[in-house]
Amino acid sequence: MRFLLPLLLVFSCLLTVLPGCEPKEDLLTTDPGAKLEFSTDTVLFDTVFTQVGTVTKRLWVYNRNSRAVKVEQISVANPAVSEYSIIVNGDGGPLANNVEIRGKDSLLVLVRAKLGPGAQAEGKPFLIADQLRFKTNGNDQQVELVAYGQNAFFHRGVLACNEVWTKAKPHVLPGSVLVPAGCVLTIEAGARVYAHAGAAIVVKGTLRVNPDYAPRGEIKPTDPNIVRFSGDRLEAFYNEIPGQWAGIQFDSVSSRNNVVRYAEIKNSSFGLLTYNPGNRQPRPRVTVENTILRNISGSRLSFASAQAFEGAGVLSIAGEYTLTNCLFTNCGEYAIFGLSGGTFNLNFCTIANFTPQFRRETESLTFSNEPVAKWTQLPIVTRISIRNSIIWGSVPEELLFQNGNEYADLTIQNSVLRTQRYKTSFPGNLINTDPKFKRPAGQFADRFDYNLDTLSAASNTARPFGEVATDLLGRPRDLNTPDPGAYERKNR
Repeated sequence: MRFLLPLLLVFSCLLTVLPGCEPKEDLLTTDPGAKLEFSTDTVLFDTVFTQVGTVTKRLWVYNRNSRAVKVEQISVANPAVSEYSIIVNGDGGPLANNVEIRGKDSLLVLVRAKLGPGAQAEGKPFLIADQLRFKTNGNDQQVELVAYGQNAFFHRGVLACNEVWTKAKPHVLPGSVLVPAGCVLTIEAGARVYAHAGAAIVVKGTLRVNPDYAPRGEIKPTDPNIVRFSGDRLEAFYNEIPGQWAGIQFDSVSSRNNVVRYAEIKNSSFGLLTYNPGNRQPRPRVTVENTILRNISGSRLSFASAQAFEGAGVLSIAGEYTLTNCLFTNCGEYAIFGLSGGTFNLNFCTIANFTPQFRRETESLTFSNEPVAKWTQLPIVTRISIRNSIIWGSVPEELLFQNGNEYADLTIQNSVLRTQRYKTSFPGNLINTDPKFKRPAGQFADRFDYNLDTLSAASNTARPFGEVATDLLGRPRDLNTPDPGAYERKNR
């Protein structure tokens, strides 16, 4: 027994130096695979900063690994100029260094956004964006920081039935919104809609854009009554950048009687999309009048069918469109892409698809009868009517009708076409003759003007069809020999 106490003392000392005596969750790992997880990928501040100067949001950082990790640095991406700061373990500032998170534990980061008085541009919503960066074991992970700086309407998730969006304040979409089946979303004259990256308006019910606006006489492209859709980045750099938000999507079966009038849809991945991969009847139907779709591009867009599609001003999967007095320009892949059948009626439209930001190799107007899903209902029928329109752009071939023998009705009349493939297929049209626009986008960027020049051979070659008494800008059309395209030339 007299040797027992010394042995116990020696054994206790050995335990203090043996590896594994320290709790496993306190042992640091340097494994690059030990990444962090976050409670959200975007910290969103949608408080009205003109009324509240500083707002704090919480971000939880999770270490799912069994061992501890050391975060070498947590910092805002632009600490010298950022409106954001952080508080970690009670210490505030633009960054924090050497922060340990025990295994299977978490860290609370408080993110503060501050906007000083007078920083807001009068009458314009604006976005302040930055990133919060986490450097751990050679990994650089980011969480987006997004703040809006003007009083606005913020819309999320499923909208209330029969909402009306007015021009009283801008409408901001931090994420996608859904118009439920059987409900109507009305967007009144002059409304402005700003969508964050990836956001879409998904319509299972009915969308009515500018349904009651009736201009008295000629209007200007900057008319305040036009409803405008764009991304929420309002810095000058983003003015003409495509793909900043998703677009407007109409779902099959339940979406009916959609109307888009006197609108501008820009800088999205697709402008208008009808999604009906099963070719279910009746198809979603959209009427588009006096609308501009520009700066549209999206690469490999994925939807519920797990198939991927490219962007288009109008991307129609078994939908029905009637388009009158519409302009499509700077669409990086397609102006109109019709898949799996459908109906397309174009009258007095201008497809002027000059793409100075892209090297485009696809035809601006492409239609296909190929089914896009195994459950597509047959038969697939495509009906196309193009009248008094201009189909032109920056590549020699701007038309493609795939599976041509299966088109139930294909009519092109009194139009200007750029095509080698079909140059003898549609008599009575002006083929491969430059319409001579005043200022094409390829030469004049956003200062385009798709009125016909005084020397245009296309002038006076259209014929009245339907009740289209005015052009895109509300100017009266010639009653006997109007101009093709969306614009009636002035001072004829």
